[in-house]
Amino acid sequence: MHDLPFDHRQLLDLTEMKMPFGKYAGRLLIDLPEPYVVWFARKGFPKGRLGEMLAIVYEVKVNGLEFLFDPLRKD
Repeated sequence: MHDLPFDHRQLLDLTEMKMPFGKYAGRLLIDLPEPYVVWFARKGFPKGRLGEMLAIVYEVKVNGLEFLFDPLRKD
């Protein structure tokens, strides 16, 4: 696992932040398919906040921790 500097607010932000472009534009980052996030990890995450957030999503997904978002989701 990578040592990513983040705080709990970033996890909360992931329940609202949407993918701004591409095939999954408009989808919440936490709802992106794992293969798509893995592709970004191999290719390189975008610079800036989006890349930081996608890196967190990657760590969550590859470690099977998506269930952490269930109580945070806004239905």
